[in-house]
Amino acid sequence: MAKDTGLAMHDQGWRKQRSADTLPEVYRSMKIPKTGSWFRKFLAFAGPGYLVAVGYMDPGNWATDIAGGSMFGYSLLFVILLSNLMAMLLQGLAGKLGIVTGRDLAQACRDHYSKPVAMALWVLCELAIAACDLAEVLGTAIALHLLFGIPILYGVLITVLDVFVVLMLQSRGFRYIEAIVITLIGTIGVCFLVEIIWAQPSASGVLAGFAPRSELFTNPEMLYIGIGILGATVMPHNLYLHSSIVQTRQIEQTPKGKRQAIRYATADSTIALSLALFINAAILIIAAATFHTTGNTGIAEIEDAYHMLAPLLGTTAASVLFGVALLAAGQNATLTGTLAGQIVMEGFLNIRLPAWLRRLITRLIAVVPAVIVIGIMGDSGTLDLLILSQVILSLQLSFAVIPLVKFTSDKKKMGEFANRLWLKLTAWIVAIVIAGLNIYLLVQTVGGWIS
Repeated sequence: MAKDTGLAMHDQGWRKQRSADTLPEVYRSMKIPKTGSWFRKFLAFAGPGYLVAVGYMDPGNWATDIAGGSMFGYSLLFVILLSNLMAMLLQGLAGKLGIVTGRDLAQACRDHYSKPVAMALWVLCELAIAACDLAEVLGTAIALHLLFGIPILYGVLITVLDVFVVLMLQSRGFRYIEAIVITLIGTIGVCFLVEIIWAQPSASGVLAGFAPRSELFTNPEMLYIGIGILGATVMPHNLYLHSSIVQTRQIEQTPKGKRQAIRYATADSTIALSLALFINAAILIIAAATFHTTGNTGIAEIEDAYHMLAPLLGTTAASVLFGVALLAAGQNATLTGTLAGQIVMEGFLNIRLPAWLRRLITRLIAVVPAVIVIGIMGDSGTLDLLILSQVILSLQLSFAVIPLVKFTSDKKKMGEFANRLWLKLTAWIVAIVIAGLNIYLLVQTVGGWIS
């Protein structure tokens, strides 16, 4: 039997009843004021959206944004805008699923699908989290190498310590994790704001870049990079993460309480993803204004961008700020990645491991292949690993998006909160577009490797 009447209302549409709390150590640990202004209530809900936004500005996005800006100027800003609008829609659905059903997306898959299907989805999701974590580990290691001269191999090993940082923060309360994530996002934003001021981009060029253009479909190379930006932006593990961490709030388990929670949670994630839009657009704008306009159209790697910024902008601080932003992005992404790993394992398998052990396993899955490849191929192997991580993410994305849209559109599961017709159609179109574009990206990437 469900633990409260609010959950029981939406248990009849599942194969199995809800059996456990998501992230039990912080589940409903934060109180929501029942009186006061709307702004006070919004502040109580604010936080989860920023943890989600981290995945949309992680090091895995940087290479595609840099390549897009250096090769095609401001032209692909429209793709970044479109990607973030899709992300806002999907994250809003993920938050609603968690609030209404009391299940995170992993638990929902386990309670809806047969055991073989749920296990297959779990394996695919674990691969995606490992791939995402791999990009974040490499991003942090590259930043440590660029800023402090630490060999990338040693930087990868240092990232294992992040596991214990998350554990320490979570033991002090979930607000501590949210606070450090918001601080790091602010650091990234300030760094790129200063970089944009130094780069002096064309205002008219930037505005024109946000408008769709037919060249995107007639130029195969532009289309390929554009799809790469889309594939690197929408992250599957964020959907699992968001559906869980919205449940850290003590909301009223009534239709009115859930409607309020959905409204504030959606506003929180939309505002946070707007910041992610700024940061991703800023990376592309800086690359366009600094590299494309000077004829350096072949800049596609993070390290190349780091070394080229100082001479082109006339100050060594430009490269330093770029490195600091990269380090903050890598650290932020590893914090949320370990949480997502815990949510997925506990949700799909309904088992509990000590928090430190679960996070250590997640990190080692990413660190071990990075150490092996760097040990064999040297630092040059990091680019291939980053590309591989994005391909794996592309493979898994639809296996998270399609169940999410299916569950939130089901009246038996969601009751009065089920997606309305216009939202259902829009969500399915987004799911189909993402699936199609990521399959295209996968085919082109694999074809490039074979040839």
